Amino acid sequence: MNLTKILAYVLFVISLALAYYLYNSINSSIKFREKITSTEKQITDKLAVIREAQKVYLEQHGRYANNWDSLINFIETGVVPIIVKSETIIPKSYGVDSVIVKIDTIGEVSAREKIFRKTYSVNAADNGTFLGFSKKEGDYVVKGTKSYKMRRLTSERVEEFAFLDKGTISSQAKVNVGDAVKKGQNLITFWDYQLNPDVDVKTLSIVPGSGKTFELYTASIDRNGIKVWVIEVKDPAPINPERREENEAKNRKPLRFGSKTDVTTAGNWE
Repeated sequence: MNLTKILAYVLFVISLALAYYLYNSINSSIKFREKITSTEKQITDKLAVIREAQKVYLEQHGRYANNWDSLINFIETGVVPIIVKSETIIPKSYGVDSVIVKIDTIGEVSAREKIFRKTYSVNAADNGTFLGFSKKEGDYVVKGTKSYKMRRLTSERVEEFAFLDKGTISSQAKVNVGDAVKKGQNLITFWDYQLNPDVDVKTLSIVPGSGKTFELYTASIDRNGIKVWVIEVKDPAPINPERREENEAKNRKPLRFGSKTDVTTAGNWE
C-alpha cells in the first residue's frame, strides 16, 4: 500500500469520526432540548395544581398554606362547599334588565375535586317553555353538542341550544317538558378537568427532574391599609441552564408563579 492510499484511508477514517461526532453532538442536543421541554411540562403541571390548591385554601382559611404538609393534607382530606349561582332577569320598561343573583350552598365536595375540576352551567336563554334535554346525566359532551330545547315566550319557533364547553354532565334541573322556565334559570351543570389529573399530590412539593423541593413563600402585606396575602412558588434548580434569576424577561427566569411583593398568582410560563 503506497503513501497516497494510506493517507486517503486515514482521511476517510477521520472524516467518518468527525461525521459521527457532529451527528452525536446534534442528536444529544436535540434529546436534551426534548428532555427540557418534557420536564418543564411536568413542572408547570405541578405548579398549576399548587396554585389552584392555594387559591382554594385561601378561600377556606383566609390565608395561603405556608408549608407543604398543610397544603397536601388539605388536597387529600379537605372539603369545600358547593355553591350554585342562579340569575333571575327582570325586564324593565326603559330597556335595561334588572338582574337578581341568588347564591345557594347545596352541599360539600372534596377539595381535590374542587381543585382539579372546573364546573360549568347552562342557563335558560330566555323566558319560555322547556321542551327537553338533548343529553342525560353522566354523558360526556363536546363544544357544539346540543344541550336543551325551548320555545321563547316571544316566539313560536323551537330553538335548540348548544354547549359552549366540553365536559361531563353532573346534574340537570328537575323540569319536565312543557314546564315554564325563566331567563337565567340553571338547567344543566357539567364539569371537566382543568388540571392534569395524573399529577401525584403526595409528591407535589418535589420538582420533577432535579428532585429538589419547590421554594414556597407566603406573607401578609399591607396595601393601602388593607391586609392582603402574597405567594410565590419557584423551581430552585432549573433543568434549563438558560433560565437564570438575572434574566430581565420573566419568562426566561426559573419557572414560578406569584410574587413576593405583588398580589398576583400569574405564572411566568403562561
